[in-house]
Order: sequence, then structure tokens, then C-alpha cells
Amino acid sequence: MQLDATDRRILRVLQRQGRVTNAELAELVHLSPSACHRRVQRLEGEGFIADYVALLDLKRIGRPTVVYVEIKLSGQSDEILDAFEREVARVPDILECHLMAGAADYLLKIIAADTEDFARIHRRYLSRLPGVTQMQSSFALRTVVKTTAIDI
Repeated sequence: MQLDATDRRILRVLQRQGRVTNAELAELVHLSPSACHRRVQRLEGEGFIADYVALLDLKRIGRPTVVYVEIKLSGQSDEILDAFEREVARVPDILECHLMAGAADYLLKIIAADTEDFARIHRRYLSRLPGVTQMQSSFALRTVVKTTAIDI
């Protein structure tokens, strides 16, 4: 399915205002409420809208420390990659895990309360991940740009 200009307007609004009512969305994108609702249902059904979420303030929930961890594995076989991915998915503090091209095999985004909490996460989970030969952690000092909205 191709996205037309109206679909793109709908997606732009929903990325920034996920709780907007259908009536408000329809007004913002210049459609009738019923036509707007049909389009949103189609965008959901065809997978353009994957989910709706609430984004939490990490400071308010007591987990303001963001750590990026580069992981190097002992090899690239399916068995090593599968074992690592299976175990890393069980770590509750990991927000993202990406298989990488380049110097690191994986890049993790982890949240923690502070450096002591990250040390706990490292001891309890990261140091036990299978196939890991090297880890490098980098602490984010300040977030300069943060968005979940994609330019459509």
C-alpha cells in the first residue's frame, strides 16, 4: 500500500499525540470522523501503526541513567548469536538491543537508577551473557535530542 498525503498527516499527528481523539484527529487532518477512523484502522491493519504506548519520564520513575553497552562475541555462528539473543531478551533493564555491523556485534541501551545500580545490572546480568568476549559501557551525560517521531 502506498501512503498518500492524508495518511502521512495522520501518522505525523499520531506520532506526537497518540491519545488524540478520532474527532480531534479528523479535524487536524481535514477529514470527516468516519473517514478518518477508516484510514486509521487501515493504517493499523496494514502494519504502518505498530502500537500505541505511553512514554515514561526516566527521572520521575527513578531510572535517569542511560548506558550504552557495546558487546563483542566470540563468534558469529547462529548458535552463538541465538544463545546471546535469547538471554539478553531476559534482562529487564535493557530498552534496546541491536545487532550491529562494525566493531561491536551488539549495542544495548540500558536504564539504571545510578552507577551503583548499573554495577548491579552488570554483575547480575551482563557478565553472565553467553559468548561475550568484550564489553564497553558508555554513560550518557545529557540527552540532546530525543524523539520517537519519524519524518513521514
